[in-house]
Amino acid sequence: MDYRFSKHVVIAVFGIVGIGLLSAGCGPSDGDKAAVDDKPRIALIMKSLANEFFTTMADGAKTHQQTHADQYDLIVNGTKDERDLSQQVVLVEQMVAKRVDAIVIAPADSKALVPVCKRAMGAGIVVINIDNKLDDQVLASAGVQIPFVGPDNRAGARKVGEALGAQLQPGDKVAIIEGVPTAFNAQQRRLGFEDAMKHAGVNVVSVQSGQWEMAKANTVASAMLSEHPDLKALLASNDSMALGAVAAVKAAGKTEDVAVVGFDNISAIQAMIKDGLVLATADQHADQLAVYGIQFALQILNDAAPPADKQTPVDLITVESLQ
Repeated sequence: MDYRFSKHVVIAVFGIVGIGLLSAGCGPSDGDKAAVDDKPRIALIMKSLANEFFTTMADGAKTHQQTHADQYDLIVNGTKDERDLSQQVVLVEQMVAKRVDAIVIAPADSKALVPVCKRAMGAGIVVINIDNKLDDQVLASAGVQIPFVGPDNRAGARKVGEALGAQLQPGDKVAIIEGVPTAFNAQQRRLGFEDAMKHAGVNVVSVQSGQWEMAKANTVASAMLSEHPDLKALLASNDSMALGAVAAVKAAGKTEDVAVVGFDNISAIQAMIKDGLVLATADQHADQLAVYGIQFALQILNDAAPPADKQTPVDLITVESLQ
């Protein structure tokens, strides 16, 4: 579907808030009424606010809106946890009912959210995909084009893996704690880690999902360490899972023997990098990621940009870069 059919479009971004809708304090209190000053209303939909990455994303979006209050109003939404697909669908439907102009969404799943995003577009809303890319084949089958604004997750994970690989010996054993397997960013980060380990001549002896969650990753990491006592590293596909891996390594008494890397550059991981508990992570600039999507949505709404994918930065973070 062509975005040009309406000047009122919605940017879809999946995931944040806890149980229901949270107003960012940046828009009209009555979401069912058109904005009194005709400013476009943009809805940000994220995953779990229990994850520092998404709270940082939300804060960045709110700060941007406050400094551009004359340009647009913002509604911030999120879900109870990282995997609450049904709640994300409900949030999109609620934003359609509120007649927002754009939805910027960080989807919890790369396939399951496509149908409701298509319905939003059919209602004249511009949808922008951030963080976790929607599946290209599912989009094609649905007959829709939704631009993705975000980093190259595979390249970012490869950078982290290469930093780790430089500290390992050929033949060493490592394990990967991946995110939700159906999420495109989880798939890409796993591939990036595997690229780097293959290049370093390192053996990936186990890949298991930590579901993006710290507690689940802690359980998975503990089992990996028990099953493979000569393991040299754990590669976690986000920093929440890296925190769980660090706790497992500590509990096993292997802090000096097993390296941990992550992805996201949350503040808790920065402290662990400085303390030598985590070797590296990747920074995809959470405070700006939603902003990139919002800015692109505004460009489309103003007929200033075609709906095309836009790549954003991702950088390696190590103890040297934090000094």
